[in-house]
Order: sequence, then C-alpha cells, then structure tokens
Amino acid sequence: MGKRSLAVVIASFCTVLIGFAIRNSFGLLLPEMLPSLGISKTQAGLIYGSFFMTYTVFSPLLGLLADRVNIRVILTLFLVILGIGTLLMGYSSLMIEATLFFMVAGIGASACWSPIVPLVQRWTSDKRRGITLAFVDVGASTGVAVSSLVMPLIVTAYDWRMGWKGLGALALFMAGTNFLLVRDTPAETPGVQCSKFSRQLNKPTSAKYLRILKDRKFLLIGLSYLCIGFSVLIPLTFITTYAVQELMFRYDVATRLITIIAVTSLVGKLVLGSLSDAVGRIKAIIICQIMIAIGGFGLVFLPGFIAIHLSMAIFGFGQGAIWPLYALCAPDYFSKSSTGFIVGFWTLFLGIGFILSPIIAGWIADVTGMFKWSFILAIATAIISILPLLLVGKKISSVIPQDICLV
Repeated sequence: MGKRSLAVVIASFCTVLIGFAIRNSFGLLLPEMLPSLGISKTQAGLIYGSFFMTYTVFSPLLGLLADRVNIRVILTLFLVILGIGTLLMGYSSLMIEATLFFMVAGIGASACWSPIVPLVQRWTSDKRRGITLAFVDVGASTGVAVSSLVMPLIVTAYDWRMGWKGLGALALFMAGTNFLLVRDTPAETPGVQCSKFSRQLNKPTSAKYLRILKDRKFLLIGLSYLCIGFSVLIPLTFITTYAVQELMFRYDVATRLITIIAVTSLVGKLVLGSLSDAVGRIKAIIICQIMIAIGGFGLVFLPGFIAIHLSMAIFGFGQGAIWPLYALCAPDYFSKSSTGFIVGFWTLFLGIGFILSPIIAGWIADVTGMFKWSFILAIATAIISILPLLLVGKKISSVIPQDICLV
C-alpha cells in the first residue's frame, strides 16, 4: 500500500471514528440529559430519531454523489456541518433546540459512512477489500470505546454539555484533516489499458441505478438491514439508562457496558470481516444477527452483573462486524462502480429502522415503566432480520453487469 493510499485509509478510519463517537455518545450522555432538559424517554427517542432522519435523507444523496463528484470536498464540508451541529448540542436547553441541533449533526454524519465505502474500495485491491474496510470500520468501535471512557470523566469534571462541545471541536478538526489527506481516486495502474467501451460500461447511468432499485436481492438485503438496525439501536440507546435506573449501577459502571460493546465489536469486525472473505458475506451477517439476538436475550433474562457483561460482549462481537459486511454485499452482488449509490440507498432502509427504534422503544419504556419489553422487541427484530437473507441466494446478480475495468 502506497503512502497516499495509507493516508486515505487513515483519514477514512478517523472520519468513521468521530462520526460514530458522536452518534453513540447520545446514549452515554442520556442519563444526565434527561433531568437537565426535563424530558421523557419518548422525547429522548424523538431527539435521537431526528438525527437519523436527516442522516437517512442525506446518506443516499452522498452515496450517489460519491460515484460522481470529489469525495474530498464532500467529507470536508459535511464534517464542518457535523461539528457545528454537535457543538450546538452543548448549548441546548429545550427539547426543540436539541432536536434541531441534532438534525444538523445528522446531516454532517451522513458523510461518515456512505462516501467512505467507495473511497476506500477505490484505493484498495480486490483481494484486500474485506480486511481493509473492516479495519476502517474499526474506527467506529474505537470511537465508541474512547467516548465511553472519556465521557464519564468529562461529565464528572464538568457536565454533559462539555461532552458535546468537545466532540464538536474534534469533528471540525477532522474536517481539516480530510482536506489535507484525502484524494478522490488513485492514478491508473501503469500498463493497464481500458477501452473506451469498458469505461463507458463502468460509468453509472440512470438506467443502471433503476435496475438496481428494482432488483430482488437489493430489496431483500435492504429489508434485513432495516430490521437489524432497528434491533441494534435499542440497546445502544438505552443500555446506560437501563443500568442506572433499573439495575442501580453507578453511572461510571453503567458506561462500561458501552466500553465492552465497543471493544468486542472491534474484535468482531476484524475476525468476521476476514472470515467473510472466505465463507461469504451473507453467512457472516447471519452469524452476527444470531449473536445480537443472544446478547439481547441475556440482557433481558439474565440480569446478573456478570451475565450482563457477558451478554454485552456477545452483542458487541456480533454488531461490530455487521455494518461493513452489509456494505461489502454491494460490490459482491452488484457493481463496484455503483457501490456508493447502493450503500447510500440501503441506508434509507437502515435509517427507517434507526428513526423508529428509539422512539418506539422509549415509548414502550414510558408506558410499561421498564425497558424489558423494549429489549424483547430488539430480540424479535434481530431474528426477523435473518429471514430475508435466506432468500437472497449465493450467485452474483445477473441484472447488473460486473465492471470490466476498475480504476
């Protein structure tokens, strides 16, 4: 891997890190935000859902643009937006303010995954796609792990508002880093000649996009993505609050559950990401989904101190690898030149799950007075997410011709 390729991969890693650190810090800071803002769990779900609303709207757009325009400009601009929205979260005093500010942050966060996938794949050989993208996605686990360790310290020394301000400053710093390190595409490999016809075939077209959207495999994988996203976000949003309010853990002890999820998800990304290159993406994803369901089962029915920690380790190992594995299905089942578009539109499915999940789970917790039934819903949707994948099949889609010449 050359110096420029390494710089692009490092910048991508850090972009994913800060994006996921901000996104997952909501659950970490929520126990302190609830009394300060005077909001219910349903209202907290609405704030978090607003983030994913704009994230969902802009992700397909950025995925489409990533196939056509300079990704360096996209990452720089949208990381600035992410930083501004996150900074403003530290100044919110009303629910409506927090909702609007987190919507802005969601717009910026949409650049922290969909454009990253095609960018990394452009700078990586086919033989290393799985392990390289898994490494970049380790940034997500690293961001969650670091934030779960640092946020309790910041809250203790200052307050939850300082946590958001610090994250916002890091996002702005990352915007400048992307501007310096990222380049859109590598130069062509010397000695490799591509005909005008093959270049034209590789160029995404409207007809090609339309065929992808109608493809059965595309829809089945998207539906599975929706269900697993709905499932995973419930524990990630409410596990800290659940541990503090129902299990009576100290706040710093409760946040360690997120640390466990982050550390084990990091291992899961590397292990299952590499494994998927050998056994196939779909089989690896199903393994992840089963582990997520098992972790949720332990959270509900084995509420002891040790069992909770073990359950979150299993949950983390499964959920860590699942996001890059879905992204890797795009070039495996369709065309590498359309990866940004496909991942972006799959994010529409994921976003629906993400928007509804915290709102419904928060409402259930408010109505029942406990998180048990919210977590049972998470287990059920994890199991349901397996079913569409069983219908996808093993063969690469014959609807979309594969790339003849890839730069």
